[in-house]
Amino acid sequence: MSKRRLFGTFGVRRVANEVLDPEFASLLAGSFGSLVGRRIAVGGDTRTSTPMIKHAIIAGLLSVGCEVVDLGILPTPAVQYATRNYFDGGIIVTASHNPPKYNGIKFVDEFGIGISEDMDIGVEELYFNKNPKRVSWDKIKKLYDNDTIIDEYIDETIKRVDEEAIKKAKLKVVLDCGSGAGCFTAPYLFEKLGCELITLNAQPDGSFPGRDPEPIEENLQDLIAMVKELGADVGIAHDGDADRTIFIDETGSFVPGDKTFALVEKYMLKANNGGLIVTTVATSTAIYDIAEEYNGEVIATAVGDLLVARKLHDEDGLLGGEENGGLIFPDFVYGRDAALSASKVLEIMAIEKTPLSKLIDELPSYFTEKMKVQCDDDIKEEVLRKISDEVSTLGFKVDTTDGVKIFKDEGWIIIRPSGTEPIFRCFAESKSQKDAKEMANWGIALIEKYKGE
Repeated sequence: MSKRRLFGTFGVRRVANEVLDPEFASLLAGSFGSLVGRRIAVGGDTRTSTPMIKHAIIAGLLSVGCEVVDLGILPTPAVQYATRNYFDGGIIVTASHNPPKYNGIKFVDEFGIGISEDMDIGVEELYFNKNPKRVSWDKIKKLYDNDTIIDEYIDETIKRVDEEAIKKAKLKVVLDCGSGAGCFTAPYLFEKLGCELITLNAQPDGSFPGRDPEPIEENLQDLIAMVKELGADVGIAHDGDADRTIFIDETGSFVPGDKTFALVEKYMLKANNGGLIVTTVATSTAIYDIAEEYNGEVIATAVGDLLVARKLHDEDGLLGGEENGGLIFPDFVYGRDAALSASKVLEIMAIEKTPLSKLIDELPSYFTEKMKVQCDDDIKEEVLRKISDEVSTLGFKVDTTDGVKIFKDEGWIIIRPSGTEPIFRCFAESKSQKDAKEMANWGIALIEKYKGE
């Protein structure tokens, strides 16, 4: 099979109980288990469909002779941590930031990294041929439960920051778990770090009653208001599976994810006298500016945290990240990790004895504009090709690592189809908000032009 038909940027994501029903999940898991074998960890987020899908996955794995350990409901990075340390592969039931009706299945290898494209294709071949390697009744292995990984994950996070400095700072934190998997880790983590903690949406609920699980500014108005009202030092928000962290500074201002990335990059490069930073083509120029100032090197991949993680593993990188608040600390988890991201920022605030707003103001300043537009999956490739052809004829420098990244005098814009939804995303960055918005609007207009043909 020459082209993937199920997998997106990382795993499979669909509306629950439509395409993503128990039969689908069981057969797909059996296909994965046929290739990986041995001991497989399974965990998931708080979505209402997660138990149904997870039990189907467990059945599929057992049917092909795998030993299965059910980790329960916990953040995606906690499953990746467990897999890297104890298992031969892992399956995570999550749709991350998508609306409640969605769910998804993510496969990770023995390092806790999203599986390679070759493995994707191998799993799909077994799935479409309905040919997982079933075992006889007497070869079916056992199912185990493990509810200790969460505590271990929290404790291992704390080991990687200056616990005493954070405790001494007595930071006042408003935490918005978004009713997602972070409910099981984040409140306990910040209490152990000695923060004065106020929680919001800290009850697990797969219908996400408090807010949409994507931690964008429009969804975090309650958090912003509470930070200002209570005079907190920082607001912290997670997405549905707690692999991303977004911050609100003490003034109530939303901190874009790439600024958090730049802040942690600066701190870690200084502490390590340089190092390799891995990011994607959609991330801010600030990442390159800081690397140049603090003896760092930057490698850019296509969009997708598993691609960043794999490059970090292959190149022995120091830190990875994306513009959406997802930071990767390769000595801990080969994937985006909200817990350590949040703890690192608290550590920086504590050690520097500096408010978050001032720490952000000291970074290189760029303005971004993010837009998206609906587009059917089956025409995405053609639309992208036509856009690429047009901008190339206009004489702009173009990078096609992922989608089309166009460099203009006033900044850059990237136009790329989503790997998980029927949409195009359009990100633009410039030294002024006005230019960034104009470039993003131009990108959307190009998509609309060719989408309608």
